[in-house]
Amino acid sequence: MQNKVETIEIAPGFSISRVLTGLWQIADMERDGKTLDLKTAAAAAAPYVEAGFTTFDMADHYGSAEEIAGLFLQEYGLRVQLFTKWVPKPGPVTREDVRTAVQRSLDRMQAVQLDLLQFHAWNYADPIWLDSLFWLQELKQAGLIRHLGVTNVDTAHLRVIVNSGIDIVSNQVCFSLLDQRARQDMTELCQEHGIKLLAFGTVAGGFLTEHWLDKPEPRIEDLTTWPQMKYKRFIDAAGGWQVFQDLLHTVANIARKLGVSVANIACRYILEEPAVGGIIIGARLGKSEHIQNNLRLFQFALDEESRSRIGEALTKLKAIPGDCGDEYRKPPFLTASGDLSHHLESLPPPYEPRTLADGRNVVLCGSPWEDLLSPSRAVRQGDHIWISGITADHGDRIIGGKDPIAQLHFTLDKVEGALTSLGGRLTDVIRIQVGISNLGDKGPAAAALEKRYAGLSSTNSIAQALLEKEEYMVEVRAEAIVKEGAK
Repeated sequence: MQNKVETIEIAPGFSISRVLTGLWQIADMERDGKTLDLKTAAAAAAPYVEAGFTTFDMADHYGSAEEIAGLFLQEYGLRVQLFTKWVPKPGPVTREDVRTAVQRSLDRMQAVQLDLLQFHAWNYADPIWLDSLFWLQELKQAGLIRHLGVTNVDTAHLRVIVNSGIDIVSNQVCFSLLDQRARQDMTELCQEHGIKLLAFGTVAGGFLTEHWLDKPEPRIEDLTTWPQMKYKRFIDAAGGWQVFQDLLHTVANIARKLGVSVANIACRYILEEPAVGGIIIGARLGKSEHIQNNLRLFQFALDEESRSRIGEALTKLKAIPGDCGDEYRKPPFLTASGDLSHHLESLPPPYEPRTLADGRNVVLCGSPWEDLLSPSRAVRQGDHIWISGITADHGDRIIGGKDPIAQLHFTLDKVEGALTSLGGRLTDVIRIQVGISNLGDKGPAAAALEKRYAGLSSTNSIAQALLEKEEYMVEVRAEAIVKEGAK
């Protein structure tokens, strides 16, 4: 077998190493006011590049990771691929805010162009996340960004993105033996559109190693690093410590048979998934490295029997709930802290509610039809909320293009945005009415509606409708009764 690091072309003329070195742990190492010596940390990155691991993944909030990467680039002059992320706080964003954020990363990394800028959205019900992506695409066209990607985007909203004309090459998501959410619908959509998955969590913060084999279950409060705290929550969600130990024994037996490590098996299994472009393995620069162990990933492949045994072991695990990225948007919050407290201060309402003279509360959703047909798109009187016909228009754009299901997802986001802006919740919905221009889309629309609103006790209907514009393929109306205790 080959000994060198595998590479893959994720866009024409742009190749990366299939194992990316993740720098999230820089932020962990700088907790509680600690600082790293930037030159020492930059020097610690050199052995990775010399071994062939030329791609580094970081973010604007990973401590001083961007500064370390920039210093490395200037000091060593080696050709590397530096990926970063922009994770804006929820709430209003302007085109200038987007430009400022990109320029800040360029300055920190001492670069004139970002190799890959990955965008994270906290709240799909606020359409500012799409505006931000459109503005990032403008900066890509201006040459400040070479390629655009996203991170922690679920299947429904990745479909919205690609059908709205936003050109992305990758989606970075959690994908591991413990977390198989990306394996079905997400993989299918990525293969359809030529998007590569960049998988993180493949060694589950170090839990998928020999170190934890037959060890007693640790308490989260006794764990010392953010990755350990985070992935212990994934273990709990997947069925608990004993189920995890059974999986670990299966992987360890295969590792002994093939003469490699448990981490190698866990990583290779994900690396061989069809939509996966690369996996991200974290590094604590200057503290610990796993270069030689990671190189073994390219010295073997999993045989059919090994994959079958792992697949059988995975059937004993509980599925991580939801779709990719849901752990950052809805309970259970599978984060280091178990909530979003170290990420967010608040989640502002997508639309500004107004109180009318008669005491009713209303919101506007920005549709041009509001000026023509109604002073508002949603009205609350007492505990009752009515949301009138909402389509996929946003400013001068039709979001979702010619894909009716992408349009449906965006309109459902607008419904949720209006609902939450008036103090309601999705669980308050009692009726959803969907109108579609083409009756042939009824089956896919029903499936999408069921998946979005699984578990809600509401009456739903889908019928053919004559819509105002040819471009409109979907219209949604909803009604809710706010339960006692809601604001």
